[in-house]
Amino acid sequence: MKRPYRVVVAKPGLDGHDRGAKVITRALRDHGFEVIYTGLHQTPEQIAETAMQEDADAVGLSLLSGAHLTLFPRTVEELKNRDLADILIFGGGVIPDADARALREQGVGNIFGPGSSLKVICQWLEEELDNRE
Repeated sequence: MKRPYRVVVAKPGLDGHDRGAKVITRALRDHGFEVIYTGLHQTPEQIAETAMQEDADAVGLSLLSGAHLTLFPRTVEELKNRDLADILIFGGGVIPDADARALREQGVGNIFGPGSSLKVICQWLEEELDNRE
């Protein structure tokens, strides 16, 4: 890792299942990232504002409610509205492959589904951010 990257992990919308977000938060921290976990029920505006205030390099979204096709693109848009389009966005949750492809086309860097290796996620994020340096 070229430097300790700052990652905001957020739970957008009304989804109250935060175990996955907490697991990825700990895995990223243990890998050497600086992680800010925003907690539950965040709006895209709140997530973008936190990313700006925390000078984040990446934003990880965790969503199990099925609203990913609405909330992920809104978060991308809110970051663009704040001139933060260079922040890498990635996500996780129960997201069908077709929806994951659509989200990647809309600016989400990658989607990780249930059972994804924490090591693979950390390595992917490190490589993506190192390539941006």
